[in-house]
Amino acid sequence: MRFLTPKAEVEYLESDFTLRQGLEKMKYHGYSEIPVIDAKGHYFGSVTLGDFLWALYDDNNPKRSELEKLPLKNIIRPDYNPCITANKSIDAVLNKAITQNFVPVVDDRGVFIGIIKRSTIIRYLATVKTSIPTEAEVV
Repeated sequence: MRFLTPKAEVEYLESDFTLRQGLEKMKYHGYSEIPVIDAKGHYFGSVTLGDFLWALYDDNNPKRSELEKLPLKNIIRPDYNPCITANKSIDAVLNKAITQNFVPVVDDRGVFIGIIKRSTIIRYLATVKTSIPTEAEVV
């Protein structure tokens, strides 16, 4: 896949991390969203800073001091940032990239193999420019 950033070059969290471990890694890398994989390498979902904030805000959660031990997998929304398989069409990728900063990609066994960043797609399209009108043509 032309746009794929392979797993080896992608930061991700593991589903058995605690909230504290997840937040520390996100802070270190400066991310607001990051993929999560399970112990077998399968895509588990993506988590955002907002997910962490809602976990802190949730009145049903244990004492704030115990939150840092809460498993990360407890706050992941199953329907958020769904993955695609590597054999999907470019149209499927573009449709996902419209609403997602990155599109998680898995193989046919569901194993996480990397991401396609929306910024990579935009950079590519900016270099192609053949059908993109100039500013004078838009006005």
